Amino acid sequence: MKFIYPAIVKKLDDDRYYARFPDLECCEAYGDSIDEVMDNANAAAYTWIETELEDDDAVLPRVSDFEDIALDEGEFLRNVCVTMRFFEGWDE
Repeated sequence: MKFIYPAIVKKLDDDRYYARFPDLECCEAYGDSIDEVMDNANAAAYTWIETELEDDDAVLPRVSDFEDIALDEGEFLRNVCVTMRFFEGWDE
């Protein structure tokens, strides 16, 4: 199953990058390059979603539209696609 959530990315003063997910509370990542921060953001989102799905009553948050996300100066948006494989009987 694929989950796609927008991430807000920003270059920090120390030339590292920071990504956060407006829809996934406290889900964030850092990296030394855009590629690295996006890889780390994907891993963070995967872990966040996996943890939520462990709860039987879990309801994943609705995905925000790009147009509805307010950005500060220097921030930009990227979609992060998380692919999860579920095993037979996972929803029983």
